[in-house]
Amino acid sequence: MFTTIPAHAQDRPATSSPGVEAPAERLPTDIRRVTLIVRDMEASLKLYRDVVGLKVNYDTVVETSGVALPAGEPGARARLVLLNSNDPFIGWIGLMQWIDPPLPDPGPYPKRMGPGGHVIVMNTDDVDGRCAAAARVPGVTMTAPPRMQEYPGRGGGPVIRVRGCNFFDPDGTLIEMNQILK
Repeated sequence: MFTTIPAHAQDRPATSSPGVEAPAERLPTDIRRVTLIVRDMEASLKLYRDVVGLKVNYDTVVETSGVALPAGEPGARARLVLLNSNDPFIGWIGLMQWIDPPLPDPGPYPKRMGPGGHVIVMNTDDVDGRCAAAARVPGVTMTAPPRMQEYPGRGGGPVIRVRGCNFFDPDGTLIEMNQILK
C-alpha cells in the first residue's frame, strides 16, 4: 500500500518543496495561467471541469483584436472560460474557442511531441479514477495508463515517487496527471 500527498496540500502556504527552497526574496514573476485554444468548449469542459475537477470561475464572450492574440479575425467573438484549482491566483487554465467566425479546423493534431509542443503536469487526489474517466472523454487519446514512476530527488533529496498517466486532450495538449506518493 502506498501513501499519497493530498492534491490540496497547497491549501497551506508552502515554504519549500523537497529539494526546492522558497526564494529569500519574492521573484518578479508569477505564472498565472495557460490558455488553450480549443475546437469544442463543451468537450474541453467535460475533461477539465468534470474529470480533472477544476472550478469554472469566469465564462464570457470577448471580442478579439486578432493582433495581441494573433488568431482569428479582428472583431471576432470568442468564448473564454477560466478554471482554477486550489490557488486563487496561480495555476489556472483558460479555454478559448472562437465562435463567430470560428477558426479553421487545423486537422488532426500530432500524436508525438516535438519542438513547440507542451505538457501540462497536474497533481491529483485519485489518479486511477481520474485517468479512467479521462479515457472515456470523446477525443482524449491515452498515451500511457497509470503506472509507478520514480525520479531522482532534487539536490540529493529523497526519490520522488508518483503514480501517473499521460494523455492528449481533445485538442492535442499532452497532460501528465500524477499522484505524488510518499
